[in-house]
Formats: sequence, C-alpha cells, structure tokens
Amino acid sequence: MTAPAVSISGLDADALGGDDSILMRQRRDHPRLDAMMNRYLSEDLPPGEPDAVWSDIVQLVFSHAFAEETVLWPLLRRIAPDGEELTRRVEEEHQAINELIARIEHSPGDPRRAEWIRQAFTLIRQDIRDEEDELLPRLRTVFGDRRLRRVGAAWEAVRATAPTRPHPGVPRRPPGNAVRGVPLSAFDRLRDLAPGGGPATRRAALAAAGALAAAGAVTLAVRAARRPG
Repeated sequence: MTAPAVSISGLDADALGGDDSILMRQRRDHPRLDAMMNRYLSEDLPPGEPDAVWSDIVQLVFSHAFAEETVLWPLLRRIAPDGEELTRRVEEEHQAINELIARIEHSPGDPRRAEWIRQAFTLIRQDIRDEEDELLPRLRTVFGDRRLRRVGAAWEAVRATAPTRPHPGVPRRPPGNAVRGVPLSAFDRLRDLAPGGGPATRRAALAAAGALAAAGAVTLAVRAARRPG
C-alpha cells in the first residue's frame, strides 16, 4: 500500500490549491457539518429548532456524499494504487450512514431515535477523518492547483443538484448512482422547499427543472473532472 500522505486537516488554502480547489471546498463543508451536529446535540435549542438543524444536516450530508461518489472517488481509483480499497471503505461508510438516516427519517416516534442520531453523527465524523487523512491527500499529491480547482468546480456543480435525502437503494458508484439518484433530486428538493413558499404547481415546476439541470450538470461535470491536464 502507498504510504499515507499528509492530512489536509491542518493545511491552509495555499497548500491545498486555493480557495476554489476541491480540497478547500471539502474542508469548508466538514467544519460546517461538525458545527451543525454539535448544535443539534446542545441542550439549549428553542422548540422546533432541532428539526430544522437536523434537516440542514441531512441535506448537506447527502449532497456532499453524492458529489464525492460521482466526481472524486472515480478519480481516486484511477490515480492511486490503493484507490479501490480506500474508496470501497468510504463507500461502505456512506452506505451505513444512508441506511441509518433512512431509518431515523422513517421512524419519527421511535424511542431509539436519539441513539440512532448519535450513531449517525459518529459515522459521519469517522467518514470526515478518513477523507481528510487518507483519501483527499492523494489528490493533492497527484494534481496541481489548476486541476484541483477544475475538479472543485465539477464537484460543486454536481453537489448543487444532487439528492438531499437518504436513498439506500441507489448504487454508490457511477453510472448507476447518477442514473437512479439524479431523478430523485427533484423529489428531494420539492420536499426541502418550505410549505407555503409558493403555489404547488410552481414548486413542482422548479423541482422538474432541477432534475433536468442535475442530469446535465452530472454529465458535464464528470467529463470536465476526468479530462487530463
């Protein structure tokens, strides 16, 4: 196995290819997610806010992971001798998170819900550590700043239109994840819209447009990320 590279967790923007590089985009999401999980677990939230924070966590977790699986991990399997092993492990983490959050979402009154949420947070934090310490450093080792920024733009394009809810039956790898996951983004984003945010027909039209945009974004972004240079 290739010797592990230096973790990106303590490196600054210049060392990671600039503010728009994929490594900095990942780094910005990770502390944001950690802060939201800490806030959810705090004991001084006003009534109703835990549900809003939980919804924000779920949306970020799944859009972030879908973009990783679509753009980043295929690249890693191409450039790293141990890429298959590394990505398989993090895909298993993603699947476990997916299944656990789906169980939480489908069992709002279950007395075990609080414990399941804590388990989900533990898995998410482990996933972050594995990515920052083992997977993402491989990209820094192989790619220059310009390529890291291009991959970052592709990842952001996919994330912006990715599913935002758990779908345990969706494959973890392309093209299956895009074929089955992208159409679900329309339904997810329709659910994410606040009730009363506009007529139902307008919300449905926006969601349908989002699904078409997502399909195009995934195709173009993946091609751009894989292009050499």
